[in-house]
Amino acid sequence: MTLDPLGPLNVSFEFFPPKTPEMEEALWRTVRRLEPLNPSFVSVTYGAGGSTRERTHATVKRLVEETRLKAAAHLTCVAATRDEVDAVARDYWDAGVRHIVALRGDSQIPGTPYQPHPGGYDYAVDLVKGLRKIADFEISVAAYPEVHPDAASAQADLDNLKRKIDAGATRAITQFFFDNDVYYRFMDRVLAAGIKVPVLPGIIPVSNFRQIVKFAAATGATIPASMARHFEGLDDDPETRKLIAVTVAAEQVRGLAAAGVKDFHFYTLNRADLCFALCHLLGLRAA
Repeated sequence: MTLDPLGPLNVSFEFFPPKTPEMEEALWRTVRRLEPLNPSFVSVTYGAGGSTRERTHATVKRLVEETRLKAAAHLTCVAATRDEVDAVARDYWDAGVRHIVALRGDSQIPGTPYQPHPGGYDYAVDLVKGLRKIADFEISVAAYPEVHPDAASAQADLDNLKRKIDAGATRAITQFFFDNDVYYRFMDRVLAAGIKVPVLPGIIPVSNFRQIVKFAAATGATIPASMARHFEGLDDDPETRKLIAVTVAAEQVRGLAAAGVKDFHFYTLNRADLCFALCHLLGLRAA
């Protein structure tokens, strides 16, 4: 529940599948720390080129079996035929997973253009259509307030989002952004295009500024100069960076909530501390 004067807020969390036993222990500490906050759902990412398929499936399956969380599995078009992707989707359904985050996915070779897999789903819209034929999944798709790096134009990117929704997606989740005006302008265009499903803002608390600069360069997200100033001179001061990260993220969410946004998706990077502190500042308490 939330005690925030802005009214009830709903949150969801994104995790990534662990690569090592130590990372797995860290992930499950994060899951257990955030579980009492009763998120709307939690999602588990899918590595570039399908590289984490088995680990994603194992993580999602464990979430279903060992927690009360509603788990969503990321699924991409890369490195698999349609039959192979369909088989993964059916495995998820059989395991009790009812929510898929359907994505195109990135090129298997970093730095090279995306190429559809021979015999596979070409793009996310095709994957959404395929999932609709398999089972009655809840389907989330990606949205890009600052335009997907591969899109020909902002309008082409918006048209692609509309096709994904028209194909059967039930919500969109945005790439992270740091300027709320970017989201507001994007939502004006989304609504004008006739898109009526929820579009959850993706929020990432930033404790490692150098890392987020790299992420932003790859995704086309802009970093306001004011944010860069907040982290100036703190490369060797992780504790202060964490305090600033939570403060900046809370300010961003409160601004969005004041404008009427009530649903948020937090990119956790498998860390509980920042997201738990952020939720606490926003008035969220254990159910």
